[in-house]
Amino acid sequence: MGLPVRDAAVSATGTGPRRGNPVAEFGRWAWGQLTSMRTALFLLFLLALAAIPGSMIPQRSVSPITVIDFKKANPFWDTVLEPLGMYDVYTSPMFSAVYLLLFLSLIGCILPRIGKYLRAVRKPPPRLPARIDRLAENASADLADETGALDRAETWLRSKRYRVLRTDDGVSAERGYSREAGNLVFHLSLVAVLLGLAWSNLLGFHGSVVVVEGRGFANVITQFDDFTSGVLLDTDDLEPFRVTVDEFTAEFETSEVQRGAARRFDGMVTVDDAAGTRQQLLTVNEPVSTAGGTQVNLIGHGYAPSFTVRDGNGDVAFSGPVVFLPQDGNFASVGVIKVPDARPYRLAFEAFFFPTAYLDENGPQSVFPDALSPEVYLNAWFGEPKAETGIPESIYVLDPTGLQQAMGDNGEVLRARLMPGAGIELPDGVGSITFDGWQRWVKLQVSDTPGNLLTLIAITIGVAGLCVSLFVRPRRVFVRVAAGRADVGGLDRVDAAGGLDVEVAALLAAVTGKPVEAAKVADETGSEEITP
Repeated sequence: MGLPVRDAAVSATGTGPRRGNPVAEFGRWAWGQLTSMRTALFLLFLLALAAIPGSMIPQRSVSPITVIDFKKANPFWDTVLEPLGMYDVYTSPMFSAVYLLLFLSLIGCILPRIGKYLRAVRKPPPRLPARIDRLAENASADLADETGALDRAETWLRSKRYRVLRTDDGVSAERGYSREAGNLVFHLSLVAVLLGLAWSNLLGFHGSVVVVEGRGFANVITQFDDFTSGVLLDTDDLEPFRVTVDEFTAEFETSEVQRGAARRFDGMVTVDDAAGTRQQLLTVNEPVSTAGGTQVNLIGHGYAPSFTVRDGNGDVAFSGPVVFLPQDGNFASVGVIKVPDARPYRLAFEAFFFPTAYLDENGPQSVFPDALSPEVYLNAWFGEPKAETGIPESIYVLDPTGLQQAMGDNGEVLRARLMPGAGIELPDGVGSITFDGWQRWVKLQVSDTPGNLLTLIAITIGVAGLCVSLFVRPRRVFVRVAAGRADVGGLDRVDAAGGLDVEVAALLAAVTGKPVEAAKVADETGSEEITP
């Protein structure tokens, strides 16, 4: 005689039930927890929560200069945010861990569901229940002749895209299999979106460069003002191309209504890449794409006044445009002209450019963003030549170390007001400066995000799958014909599907072969008796 069932799990030593490998057991438990829907939703919430600081605090991966300015303006908060890694949220280990866990959770959740769905698709509809009259919706009718009733039911069901199983007892039918398929497609698209984002972050790059009208830049890392790339990108193997800004046009509203509002920003650029040389129109919402897929976007513009600086020896030490940074909506701009090669003294100038200058008791200001009456206000610095150290410094900020300000005849700091074509001689014969005119500059963002197409396709397919899962109604219906009577019933497999009673009535009408217009009378079991 065999052992009782409860003793079958006793170990050979008789000390207790056998237990599996604790490491394997823990692994199975951890995998089950990770791949649960609850965990996936929690990780998705964590990912959204972790992204909040990245949208509120400047990020080094997006704009390193903005981070530097923020740190200088907020020294207290900098002492808190820097140790927490809040300037690198999207590349932090915490964000990456949540991202990867969500990726694994989605895959672990989807794969078993795909297998289950495939098994369900291969299975035929369920057989007839014993009591059709106990289904959520049911109806019955007397039949004078049973011949062809099931044939009519099967034909009607197939016309409504039901999968049909016919047996001796009657007809079972089911539809709505695509609902779960749409749900799976939606979840698979989320995985594809994550893959696309990872692809762009690992092998993509983006950088920005300021280009003065009439000049250009090549896609070389040394020509960018700021540059961020993925860890797997070889920055020595960027797509070779060159973009020249031939002309940039900016137009503003001149009427009293919305005066000064932007009306047009666009430029003609010449692109030289593997596809050849061509001219294209570059606008704010229409980037230029190169042959290799790199995008060039217009993200900003301003003024670049042109100057000619002669040193104390009378030689031209500097000549050309200087990028000035806008300070307000009317493009009052500030800039620095550095002339380190001037002799016998090196020169530097701090200047303000006003496109439409107006001077009142509050000082100079710009009253319109277009260059209708441009003026430059500047002061001058000079000092002994400085040994070059190779240490980079900002072209927008003047370091006065080793310099002294030029003084006017009245003993006050020299301040000059210049219109286009005007100039000024500096005291003590240290040099001169002339305001030659102005040009426009544009700020271009150059980016290559190879995973964008995959992400876009995945989002499109995901939305389509979500719509299928929301609007498809899984439904089962059953027909039994016996003893001169037709019984029809159905049930929805989702809540609030609606319309089941109408479909049951229509199916019964098809079975009986004539319209069912008689009143429905509920019997004691809750079924509906229909008399044709």
